[in-house]
Amino acid sequence: MGKSFLCLMMVMGSACAQPGGIAGTWLGTLNAGAAKLRLAFHISPNSQGGFTSTFDSLDQNANGIPVEETTFSDSKLHLNMPRMRAQYDGTLNGNEITGTFTQGGMGLPLTLKRVDKIEGPNRPQEPKGPFPYDAEDVSYENKGIHLAGTLTMPRGTGPFPAALMITGSGPQDRDEFLFGHKPFWVIADFLTRRGIAVLRLDDRGVGKSTGTSTQATLDDMADDVLAGIAFLKAHKGINGKQIGVIGHSEGGMVGPLAASKSSDIAFVVLLAGPGVSFQQAIDSHQSQAELAMRQGGASEQMIGYNNAIQSMIIRVLRNESNPQTAMTMMQAEAQKLNTSLPEGLRKAVESPNAVAAANRNFMQVSTPEMRAILLFDPGEVLRKIKVPVLAMNGSRDMQIYAKQNLPAIATALAEGGNNDFTIIDLPGLNHLFQKCDKCTLTEYGDLEETFSPSALTTLAEWLIRHTRE
Repeated sequence: MGKSFLCLMMVMGSACAQPGGIAGTWLGTLNAGAAKLRLAFHISPNSQGGFTSTFDSLDQNANGIPVEETTFSDSKLHLNMPRMRAQYDGTLNGNEITGTFTQGGMGLPLTLKRVDKIEGPNRPQEPKGPFPYDAEDVSYENKGIHLAGTLTMPRGTGPFPAALMITGSGPQDRDEFLFGHKPFWVIADFLTRRGIAVLRLDDRGVGKSTGTSTQATLDDMADDVLAGIAFLKAHKGINGKQIGVIGHSEGGMVGPLAASKSSDIAFVVLLAGPGVSFQQAIDSHQSQAELAMRQGGASEQMIGYNNAIQSMIIRVLRNESNPQTAMTMMQAEAQKLNTSLPEGLRKAVESPNAVAAANRNFMQVSTPEMRAILLFDPGEVLRKIKVPVLAMNGSRDMQIYAKQNLPAIATALAEGGNNDFTIIDLPGLNHLFQKCDKCTLTEYGDLEETFSPSALTTLAEWLIRHTRE
């Protein structure tokens, strides 16, 4: 009787979590081109006879995001998230909602299905206790920025060598959580079990760290690394002469940059770190965008247009430091490039959705972080590195092309007089060092493997050799 009375009070039972109602948990997968993202919406009745909602972007480790407006009438669901410039509109049919997820003017189909609970992806490598080492939450300051992370320490007689881990581009947590994977935790666990202390950190503005990562330049990030090196050097359980850095992707830029500024860094490891600039990658037709577009079946004409847009972006960023002015210049330059296209292609790139996507891209590349990445010259920094270097890449990496970048890293190090470096092209691995099948960006979350065991062994053996006294 109590349940029936409650349903009547909630406007004819529409708010009850029963088959055919809207209340409950709804799960779907958004095909966002470069990645597939699982989105979950949690819809609950409120005391006013309406609904409140939150949603999770499961593969981005973003949970409990508030939905500002939830309406449901005549089987039509509307979810509005203005702070994210996003909304979802769908039609309920039984235990399925068919609709469109729109963000920044671009709409993508999204079908949601009712689920009792959300099953996490199978990640057999994710570490599980009890652990044969100690882990502690740590923090320190760098120029008003509070940086927080986890330090895993081997047990036994120290002091121990240590590695500070540096994440890839964009806001990342200390585990470098990506598509349901926690590669930095897997690496830290593997190395600490073998006698190497590991410090992994939340990026600025993520987790317990303050600041904003997208507003930080590579020099800012390198300074954060050096603050971490100083923290480790002061730790009584760490050997101050055996502290190095392990950087993945963008971290493969930041690590060498930090090492070029300090003699306290004893070794540098590049995991899918670049050896050529973005402009060099574009000019050689081996840029991340071109490789992904060609793999996806894009026409050569469209690939050429995209390369021209990327070169234009880099040219504008070199000549204009004001973000808003740079964005306005990019929009004007893009319109000029559009006029030279055949009519069919021009209409496609000038459609409302395409223009909205281009404007989002122009805004993103104008941030301090992306500007620094796009204008960075890895060779210039690598020629300054005199300490031992390990550079590893997967042969099927579609983001940092191994056959282009690894030789460039070796050349720069040799030109700088470094006589202790190891370059390894790991067959069959992608940008996240997973053994891949299709090796597309959309496959990252589908694969159970988080980080290749053979790559972990290669990394650990090199570190052990280079940290023996």
